[in-house]
Amino acid sequence: MSTAWDFVVAKSDLCQARMVPAADPNDVPLASDQSLLAVERFALTANNITYGVIGESFGYWRFFPAEAGLGRIPVWGYARVIRSGRPDVAVGQRVFGYLPPSSHMTATLQAAAGGFVDAAPHRADLPATYNRYAAVSDDAGIDDYRALLRPLFMTSFLIDDLLSEQALFGGRSVLLSSASSKTALGLAWLLHRRGVAVTGLSAPSRVDFLRGLGFFDRVEPYAQVAELDVPAPVVFVDFAGDPAVVGAVHHRFGDALAHSAIVGGTHWQAMGAGGGDALPGPEPTLFFAPDQVRKRLDEWGAATLEARFNAAMRAFVADNGWLRIEHHRGPEALLRVYAQVLEGRSNPDVGHIVIPA
Repeated sequence: MSTAWDFVVAKSDLCQARMVPAADPNDVPLASDQSLLAVERFALTANNITYGVIGESFGYWRFFPAEAGLGRIPVWGYARVIRSGRPDVAVGQRVFGYLPPSSHMTATLQAAAGGFVDAAPHRADLPATYNRYAAVSDDAGIDDYRALLRPLFMTSFLIDDLLSEQALFGGRSVLLSSASSKTALGLAWLLHRRGVAVTGLSAPSRVDFLRGLGFFDRVEPYAQVAELDVPAPVVFVDFAGDPAVVGAVHHRFGDALAHSAIVGGTHWQAMGAGGGDALPGPEPTLFFAPDQVRKRLDEWGAATLEARFNAAMRAFVADNGWLRIEHHRGPEALLRVYAQVLEGRSNPDVGHIVIPA
């Protein structure tokens, strides 16, 4: 395998994944406003699988174009500028943000508050949240946790913010599917911290682990949905993306659902299966994190949003010593861990960090 590579998947079948050689970094042609960055490390989670599942409809494939029929699933992590055509983008500058699962990337970085934005024309109409790159220094103590948790816990933080703002839509408790996903765990912890009753739904093999964490009021396997007895009205937050789960919850609670939110697709294999029948209760509503970010940026400003989020994330990390980091180095290791995450074989207490070189 070349020292420069791209990890690509078939857009129509995420199981078809492979490495393809990329141009030598010294030979990549750069326009006068472009920079070449070496990707240093990134996290790989079920959230990235969701990017792939909805890549066409939400534009995720457009961030890092690939050959026809193929896509590069976006990830979150760190990169360093190794060549630059702009005086305001220094060689050696380290950034954190949205990256391709590749050894290198080309970006049209322009200086902005706190770092840079990618002003590439093909990204101009994509959500601004994903085009921002924070200027960062080396900090081995937080690098892995930031790569792993910032995008996931930011979603948790924003959902909790919405539910707080809306007073749980009149509900008395919250029900989470795919409760072992990192984003669901973050939301459960935030809700528990402010006294909201939280119930988790999960695969039977993960129920005991979740019950032992201490911030779910109860955790049940999916098969028990029809017998669930929780304080109603209920807010349902779906991280699974499985129509069977959504249908079971809606038929169990019906009009006792105060709100039904769609967030992720950890059960991506089931997405699109079934459906078509009208569900009792409120219509499921998509939660799109960038919308809530824009709202809070307008109302709070960037500094306040960042400060509140950072305080919450630091508290979450400090309070959750069960979370451990596993490192995977090189392209072959990336292929292996991708298959593990895609197939749902990754343990909920593990965070996967890929180091390309």
